[in-house]
Amino acid sequence: MNTAALTKQYIAGKWRDGSGEKELHDQNPFNGRNIGSFTLATRDDIDEAYRAAQTAQRAWEQVNAYGKRTVFETAARTVGERAEEITALIIEEVGGTALKAAFEIGLVIDILKEAATLPLRMQGSILPSPVPDTENFVYRKPVGVVGVISPFNFPFFLGMKCVAPALATGNGVVLKPHEETPIVGGTLIAKILQDAGLPSGLLNVTVTEIPAIGDYFLEHPVPRAFAFTGSTAVGRHVGEVAARHFKKAILELGGNSAFIVCEDADLDYAVDSAVFSRFTHQGQICMSANRILVHSSVAAEFKEKFTAKVAALTTGDPADPATIVGPLINHREVVSLEERVDAAVAAGARALVRGKTEGNVVAPVVLDNVSVTDEIARVELFGPVVLVLEFDSEDEAVEMANDTDFGLSGAIHTRDLTRGVRIARRIDTGMMHVNDSTIADEPIVPFGGEKQSGLGRLGGQSTIDELTTQQWISVNHGRRIYPYQ
Repeated sequence: MNTAALTKQYIAGKWRDGSGEKELHDQNPFNGRNIGSFTLATRDDIDEAYRAAQTAQRAWEQVNAYGKRTVFETAARTVGERAEEITALIIEEVGGTALKAAFEIGLVIDILKEAATLPLRMQGSILPSPVPDTENFVYRKPVGVVGVISPFNFPFFLGMKCVAPALATGNGVVLKPHEETPIVGGTLIAKILQDAGLPSGLLNVTVTEIPAIGDYFLEHPVPRAFAFTGSTAVGRHVGEVAARHFKKAILELGGNSAFIVCEDADLDYAVDSAVFSRFTHQGQICMSANRILVHSSVAAEFKEKFTAKVAALTTGDPADPATIVGPLINHREVVSLEERVDAAVAAGARALVRGKTEGNVVAPVVLDNVSVTDEIARVELFGPVVLVLEFDSEDEAVEMANDTDFGLSGAIHTRDLTRGVRIARRIDTGMMHVNDSTIADEPIVPFGGEKQSGLGRLGGQSTIDELTTQQWISVNHGRRIYPYQ
């Protein structure tokens, strides 16, 4: 795939430079190599993109559902056929390993296949009326145009997860990818859907930075809804601006997931699951396990096995097939993470595992002797750092898991499945997994968080509910008698 061809804006069906004066240099997070440069989009470009999506959406809404379905079926095949090229882009731009790329590509294929079913599930209803000779028709309609803001960690999937369903339910879309991943999270998605036959102008990609456009992407009068994936701080701002302009905001935000290990757990399996839950893609996943809560009776054995496995993880170049832990997305994130760890250690935390940092590659860190009230346990750790805490009872584990402002995901390991479900239902979180990882996303289940982890759900019927609206049309077949003439 020609990378140079993807370093353009995609607006109104045309690949072109933005009209801004500043350039964005897209860099490899491991070695700093320049992948390509974008001329940034301006407010005028954003306006053109939204107007193009609005115009194209009116025609797209009228396209037969089976015609819409074909686009997404074709796109799913296209992703599979280009998997090797896409993998190379994920390694180069995102800093993901080949294993991470395969995982992400599989998720994209699944969501495209799910999107292909949505046009056929846009069902309305006919409801009875207390008024004689009257029928009530309830029609399911697209909201119009959806603005999508994608993150840097799983940009291909988390961009496509919002873009494809929004299009499949009849909407137009303007996508603003994260400035660290403008290709994988933006123009790559546009290219795949363009090649799959999506009508010109329906999807637009604007690569820019907030200093260049301010809140214009959110305040523009055309979009009626936004799908944002990113930090809680930015998500709060997106929600506030959207609410002021009477627009819907679907927010997938940060997490501080708890991974609970009961005294009867299969410890070897729990260790494997915990390592995957924390260190996949360097811990740069909103669902990653930040806090591992272990019953005190098995804590020593768990820590011994867990730290041995963590210390053996291969770190370094994501292009090396042996690498498990690659680079963080940029140096700013490295500095922030190390400052948090240093502060925690200075406050009394003990580092069971802590290697060297080289460039943007932070070696895994495991800390114990911490409390749920410590600062490092209150925040989302977006990197390869994990905390191990102990509990003595089921009630204490639930209290500790819930002692956070977040509520996205979580996991519990126990041989008693009934107990596992009972505990899971007591955790204030959008998702819990019994005897599995905290990291999971499936196309037909409602994905989303509680508290400061977000608003709304995507997946299955929830996607249709979030990205459409309903219209009531009543029909009186006779002549209504009014109380006065």
